[in-house]
Amino acid sequence: MLKGDPLANVLYVDLTRRQYSVERREDLFRDNLGGSGVAIRLLEEECPKGTDPLFPENPIIFAVGPLTALFPLASKTVAMFKSPHTGNLGESHAGGRSAIAIRLAGYGAIVIKGASRSPIYLAIHGNEVFFRDASSLWGMGSCFTVGRIIRENEPGAGVRTIMRIGKAGERRISYASVTTETYRHFGRLGLGAVFGSKNLKAVVVSGSGKIPVKDPGEYRRLYNEIYDACTLSQAMRKYHDLGTSENVLPLNALSALPTRNLLALKLEKAENISGETMARDYLGRRLACSHCPVGCIHIAALHEPYQDEPYFYKTSMISYDYEPIYALGTLLGITEPSAFLKLMNRVEAYGFDAMSTGVVMAWATEAFQRGLISEKETQGVHFDWGNYQEYIKGVEKLVSGEGEFYQALGKGVGEASRIYGGEEFALNFAGNEMAGYHTGPGAHLGLLVGARHSHLDNAGYSIDQKFTPETLPSPEKLAEMILKEEEWRQVLSSLVLCFFARGIYNPEVVQRTLSCAGFELSEGDLHQFGRMIHREKYRFKEREGFSLESLSLPQRVYQTPTPLGEIKEGYVREFLMHFSLKVKEGP
Repeated sequence: MLKGDPLANVLYVDLTRRQYSVERREDLFRDNLGGSGVAIRLLEEECPKGTDPLFPENPIIFAVGPLTALFPLASKTVAMFKSPHTGNLGESHAGGRSAIAIRLAGYGAIVIKGASRSPIYLAIHGNEVFFRDASSLWGMGSCFTVGRIIRENEPGAGVRTIMRIGKAGERRISYASVTTETYRHFGRLGLGAVFGSKNLKAVVVSGSGKIPVKDPGEYRRLYNEIYDACTLSQAMRKYHDLGTSENVLPLNALSALPTRNLLALKLEKAENISGETMARDYLGRRLACSHCPVGCIHIAALHEPYQDEPYFYKTSMISYDYEPIYALGTLLGITEPSAFLKLMNRVEAYGFDAMSTGVVMAWATEAFQRGLISEKETQGVHFDWGNYQEYIKGVEKLVSGEGEFYQALGKGVGEASRIYGGEEFALNFAGNEMAGYHTGPGAHLGLLVGARHSHLDNAGYSIDQKFTPETLPSPEKLAEMILKEEEWRQVLSSLVLCFFARGIYNPEVVQRTLSCAGFELSEGDLHQFGRMIHREKYRFKEREGFSLESLSLPQRVYQTPTPLGEIKEGYVREFLMHFSLKVKEGP
């Protein structure tokens, strides 16, 4: 690390006492790189064993890395906390301006502890921290409105991040998200609920600091090389043109598109909500995260006529990509783009995680149709495949927490199915809801054992697509492949790089970029960091009661054949045994 690098500064904020301090932690970043590596160490330091995730003792940690504000696509911030959704490791990544704002404010990490006695938001402007009253913002109907009001009242336009929660976070719904820059999110595992438990409505960060580099000439040459790779690569071009929503039609053709709670794998009229149709008929603009030349954020323009005013229209700008299309579209049997966008807009405004919301609504639909719940529990909501109006009613009930059924639904599909039945078709993966891939055992087992139970932990769905039914790897080989990929992604998420750029930032390029930032590491050193950080995460999970030996897949996964054939329980048990042994080997 270069002398004077602000990356080594950690800002500690105590909401209870409304105090803050800064510590210089060069050892922390030298030994853990940044991002995920630093965040898991800080979580271990600050989160007492057995802490209730919604108690003041549960910290919120934001961390960036040595490449942040220096190289293209080093645009993510890692948030780490104890998850109210799973009860163990909570980790979520978001783009936007958050990473660059934190680093230019002069910090590599921010640790938020305690809880305010009344609603507040934090405003961090360089070396000053303000505890602003947020009573007038609490209960406000939309995350978007909250962001607009704060923008009008805080300095730092253009280099500022505004991370805020909606009603779902205030209600402490266990899969509430945190919205940043309107169209980016810390989405999974309930960071929004942790904000809500602390009476923390938002965190604003801005700064104008400088980042040192070792050799300015080499830095410029390497920057240009990476920039050209990002803008000229066909692999990156697809993210700009259609984004991840281009996955809809290929997965549908492969019979791997989860449809109607995984009762089917092909959706009739899937082309209606494909990336191609969305881009042709609804795309209003593209956006990019700070320091990213790709522009993968796709925003739909939805025009709706005002009531009794046929020539006047309201235009809503709504972000979309593959995972929301899966969760709030295909999984619910919705095929009309405007219907999907209206539901998506409501989910976004309230600050729900779109994926978990779609999965719990899909379970509720099947449970309703099977008679496990009735309109008595749903309070008149008639859950029905494709009926977006009823799903919007369900979201309204969910955010208001009306009745025991919606309170259970607000804790996730695992809790709701435990109380009302239907666990065999609840798409629950170690407490988190299913991602949008039914490509084979890699997709589901990768999600199950991933450190944060995310499809992005190890991209098991991508591993599946390297094989045919005849060449399916052994459980031991699959465990090895998934673990190897996840270990390398710990390096990327510690730098903190967008995973879309993983093909560009290979070990050789990573070494060169780190050298510019003052870190001289060999390829072997990088892989050692990856193993160490992964095991550190697992140690925290196990400390909080997680056990690989207790894991299982939902029965629906076994019942619905994948393109690689049926998933067998014996295969799963053998995989878990080998994966557990490999994890216990240590770094």
